[in-house]
Amino acid sequence: MQLLKALFALLVLGVLCGQAALAQNRFGAQGPESEPDRMQQWLVPSSDPDTAARAILFRPPGDGPFRFALIAHASTQNVLRRAQMPRTGYRALAAFLVARGFAVLVPERPGHGATGGRYLEDQGDCDRADYSRAGRATAEAIVAALNYLRGQSFVRQDGTVVLGHSAGAWGALALAGETVKGVSAIIAFAAGRGGHADDLPNQVCARHRLLATAAEFGKGARVPVTWLVAANDTYFSPELSRQLADAFRSGGGRVDFHVLAASGSEGHWLAESEAGVKIAGPALDRALKLLPPTAAVKKR
Repeated sequence: MQLLKALFALLVLGVLCGQAALAQNRFGAQGPESEPDRMQQWLVPSSDPDTAARAILFRPPGDGPFRFALIAHASTQNVLRRAQMPRTGYRALAAFLVARGFAVLVPERPGHGATGGRYLEDQGDCDRADYSRAGRATAEAIVAALNYLRGQSFVRQDGTVVLGHSAGAWGALALAGETVKGVSAIIAFAAGRGGHADDLPNQVCARHRLLATAAEFGKGARVPVTWLVAANDTYFSPELSRQLADAFRSGGGRVDFHVLAASGSEGHWLAESEAGVKIAGPALDRALKLLPPTAAVKKR
């Protein structure tokens, strides 16, 4: 009996030690670097404590410390499409930033692709969409990944840039009034939610709610925003995007708004393509050169 108790105690101790080691190794690099741009798979914290977010990290040569850029991806209300979302990594956009000295993280938020877990960004019914809740949930996921990377030795503590695409850009706008250290700028590609309502181009769920929430996100925002939209975006047209930018500005946010040339057959995906990044390049360079050496988001 004593022997069985001793064996059981050793087994329990082994399990506990294994769990502790797993917890310690849960986040961070998950394999070797590869090309291009030292591409590496990582696990990072998410806004869901039960879900580690899969991410791709890109870095320039050397040990750094590098300025840091986080790219927040698009989303969809469709469960199947979310589950099948490819991990594109926004490689052309990441390469553009790496060439300018940035370490770049592209985290996959909960409820998407290989990360899985609970979808925390649900905006609800089309007619009564809660764009504030959805955007703030996206912002929480951005902050969780951002704060973890800022703790790495190769990342500078200032000059961070958050780049968002579509729903990811909407979350970045929600972030503009939060307390996040080191963030110097937000670059929003085709910011918004609820586009292609009923899968129809230029149809948006609860347009008035979207505009009202843009004004809400602008209140107290002090991080400068560069807002980019392609001329042939049928999710959030240049006209609607300009109205959203104006609404954000009316709340107090600073916005540099640009309508870019048409990109491919659907301009909404400009941020994901090499040709689109080339189109956006001059505006991106202006945004990056205008960054102050240090900045922080204003506290509420």
